[in-house]
Amino acid sequence: MGIGGGAAGWGYKWRRAGESSFTDNMRVLLLLGLVAFGLADLTRFEGEKVFRLKPVLDKHVTLIKELAKSIEVDFWSPESAELVNIDIDVDIRVPAMYLDMVYTTLQQSDMEHEVLIEDLQSAVDGQMDNKPSPRAHSYTKYNNWDNIQSWIASISSSNSNLISKQVIGNTYEGRPMTVLKLGKTSSSTKPAIFMDCGIHAREWISTAFCQWFVKEALSTYGSDSQMTSLLDQMDVFVLPVFNIDGYDFTHKSNRMWRKTRSKRSGSSCYGADPNRNFNAGWCTVGASSNPCSDTFCGHQPESEIEVKNVADFIRRNKSILKAYITIHSYSQLLLFPYSYSFSLAADHSELLKVADGASAALRSLYGTRYTSGPGAATIYPAAGGSDDWAYDLGVKYSYTFELRDTGRYGFLLPESQIEPTCEETMLAVKYIAAHVQKNLY
Repeated sequence: MGIGGGAAGWGYKWRRAGESSFTDNMRVLLLLGLVAFGLADLTRFEGEKVFRLKPVLDKHVTLIKELAKSIEVDFWSPESAELVNIDIDVDIRVPAMYLDMVYTTLQQSDMEHEVLIEDLQSAVDGQMDNKPSPRAHSYTKYNNWDNIQSWIASISSSNSNLISKQVIGNTYEGRPMTVLKLGKTSSSTKPAIFMDCGIHAREWISTAFCQWFVKEALSTYGSDSQMTSLLDQMDVFVLPVFNIDGYDFTHKSNRMWRKTRSKRSGSSCYGADPNRNFNAGWCTVGASSNPCSDTFCGHQPESEIEVKNVADFIRRNKSILKAYITIHSYSQLLLFPYSYSFSLAADHSELLKVADGASAALRSLYGTRYTSGPGAATIYPAAGGSDDWAYDLGVKYSYTFELRDTGRYGFLLPESQIEPTCEETMLAVKYIAAHVQKNLY
């Protein structure tokens, strides 16, 4: 989706205009430094709205798909026009210039709809509602990549008996992908769990959770019997940010970016959807072969270097990996295979039982309700996902979390919800981990 090109162009004109009076503004420019330069390229969302449409008839579905063809629409849920179906709420972001047209279209149809977010820029600004912390990194803030990278360096050297780090490769733009290994050091190889966050760039609450998990593991080891037992007997590999290039881009350029930032000659569009790029029913359903689509499956399975790095790491450690957990947002779901097919997984009944138990544990804290089930049947079919791929590789306990909320804020969950979201999600992840620990295979 070609979102954000205009902002960059505007930034260029702005800088050109400023050059002629450079000397007059020298002092100001020096003061502003790179801030002004950075801001010039920041996509703004004034007047944009997020709608929830409720298609209950085939003609409603057709209307939404036609709308998506005629104007630039950003699908928040489901993830593309192809996935729209009757009785699924459809959350779409509409640029200000198309609002009149969309309102007219909706009024002419009898489809039920509501506005979830009145002004997207206000919601973007309102996200950062926690006071800045004295330290650069904070567990209750949405940290940028530079701060997360510093945090990775310091936390991994904080307790050598419980944590170590390893670089599993670099991103397309050359950033190191560091996996943190949590667990009491042992002379023998231990069974392990792999967890990643931030596969989709704009899902910031996801990335916040991996940092929270690492903090909790280290700070409760020795006092919390379950965490102590887990880290004594197993290792937990955590990839704090999967799609680092995309995440950095959401902080510096376009908050709504989803994909990686890879570039191929011959196309003006950037990136692929890393969660459509795994070799699991690749590009057969719920994914796009159009490089400009937000659900572009990539040029081939593992064409995205980030996906290849993670897949290689999981393949290398296949013999010890017993669970794979991937954290996304939003929708409050706990999903397991399959998404690329409506067929039930061989371990369906056990996976469902564990998911239901984990959802109940999560709900016990603040009453947050999650829906659990296999991906395709619970939401919609989508191929190329990491959870399906890991399961087919032989990692039995493979789960996808879609964290808070159910659409009030969508991807723009306020920072004030980081702590409660992470606290309740910890209960679910620990529930799954405890089951895995008792049922090693």
